[in-house]
Amino acid sequence: MASSKSTLPKDFIWGFATASFQIEGSLSTDGRGKSIWDDFARTPGKTLDGRNGDVATDSYRLWKDDVELLAKFNVKTYRFSIAWSRIIPRGGREDPVNPKGIEFYSQLIDALLEKNIVPFVTLYHWDLPQSLHDRYGGWLNKEEIVKDFARYAQARILHLQLSFRSSSVYYRGTSHKLHHRLTMNEPWCISILGYGRGVFAPGRSSDRARSPEGDSSTEPWIVGRNVILSHASAVKVYREVFKPVQKGEIGITLNGDWQTPWDDSPENVAAAQHALDVAIGWFADPIYLGQYPPYMREMLGSRLPEFTKEELKLVKGSSDFYGMNTYTTNLCRAGGDDEFQGLVDYTFTRPDGTQLGKQAHCAWLQDYPEGFRSLLNYLWNRYHLPIYVTENGFAVKDEDSMSLEQALNDADRVHYFEGTTRVLLQAIHEDGVDIRAYFPWSLLDNFEWADGYVTRFGVTYVDYETQKRYPKQSAHFLSKVTAFQMSPVAQELTVFSLQWFKEHDALSSSATKLQRDASSLSASSTKVPGTPNADTSKAISSKPKTETSRFEKIKLTIWKALC
Repeated sequence: MASSKSTLPKDFIWGFATASFQIEGSLSTDGRGKSIWDDFARTPGKTLDGRNGDVATDSYRLWKDDVELLAKFNVKTYRFSIAWSRIIPRGGREDPVNPKGIEFYSQLIDALLEKNIVPFVTLYHWDLPQSLHDRYGGWLNKEEIVKDFARYAQARILHLQLSFRSSSVYYRGTSHKLHHRLTMNEPWCISILGYGRGVFAPGRSSDRARSPEGDSSTEPWIVGRNVILSHASAVKVYREVFKPVQKGEIGITLNGDWQTPWDDSPENVAAAQHALDVAIGWFADPIYLGQYPPYMREMLGSRLPEFTKEELKLVKGSSDFYGMNTYTTNLCRAGGDDEFQGLVDYTFTRPDGTQLGKQAHCAWLQDYPEGFRSLLNYLWNRYHLPIYVTENGFAVKDEDSMSLEQALNDADRVHYFEGTTRVLLQAIHEDGVDIRAYFPWSLLDNFEWADGYVTRFGVTYVDYETQKRYPKQSAHFLSKVTAFQMSPVAQELTVFSLQWFKEHDALSSSATKLQRDASSLSASSTKVPGTPNADTSKAISSKPKTETSRFEKIKLTIWKALC
């Protein structure tokens, strides 16, 4: 039996993550309105390979196949996002709701619940309705966007809760487990990449070679403030209207990698903290602590938009947990000139010239699990809330140009997950960090934003010509394939059970032992491990009625463990 230090907490959930625009395709189907990414991705030069999100992994049509894949992986949960413009095509609070959009996501949720997979839903993953950007500037307009996002959140929760309620029976009566919601995905990326660097939609920047309009010195900070307020307003709606009945959780997920000093000089130690303040504290500190990091005020001065007292009351405490998207670690040196990095220079090269870890396909990512553990500890000690790791993954270098056989043998990604899962357990058991969930990114290779399709993060290979899905070796690490045809000509998925997670799941271990004990029960003195009275259980009576009752108790305990 696995030791307690190698098991996950009993309520720990795991699964895979995706995002609507990255997988759905079908951009003009069933009443969906345009998002800011639709035409942006079609614009020459905006993606590395010139391809767009018109088809992606075709998951709007193939969603049933994706659910079957998740079920075969035996995941506990699935994190996905809902496209705002499928729910409200024009986006605004006075604009009509699209019944077809509601129907699509309701069917997806129903199918997940039928497979005992907990939906973990994100309201916004970067695909703002184009109409709102055209109408009033989108995230730049506080007065309008906050109201429209709150109405979108309410409309989505109101309509989709019907699906949760009608389907809760499928999850063995545990309807309280169905209500994990995220308001925003990675507001730093929304603000900096969309309105500062201009590499993400809507592509605004001071760089006139990149964008005809935009001000990188002011707009990202304005957008950041407005995103925070929109998040907090949506949380207020949920807590006042829905939480009393649903008893669910709602929060935000923030990106941010671990920042460690290049050496132990005071200036580089300070630089690492400055980088954390801008990458994480910019959003996390107002939401969890009620104020901006002091360094943000020092760096930006009057360009940092303030909250009113009433707004700050709304913002502080507006997340029930810490949603964490993280991929890598940066070595930090003082003296940088990039405000978006806190005026800190990032590098992967140590003072002795060695690299921090294995290089991924994208230049910003190397494999360094020790940094993942350090970041978990930092967030826990600073914010004191349960952590949900909502994204974590690795893109193998040049995977897109490999043969299928080579791509499926993704040893570098396996190594990455071996490290992160190892330190995840260490953070839980040795450091005392309260971690509730882990979502590797991603279930599928998909449209990777400005990278197009040349960067692959999936544990499942997608042939974009045929849309066939092929689990990679990393899926074998996380999911034990008991029968799997490796032929690239005719690969077939059969029976999967999560290997790493199953081996480390406290409930699975408990249920297995309970089943073993139940089968060996006799009239002799026997204890029932895993039950509240395990240490004080008395010998089973030889009377048939008592013995039957005892077996019923064991069956009930096993059933609860499996649920």
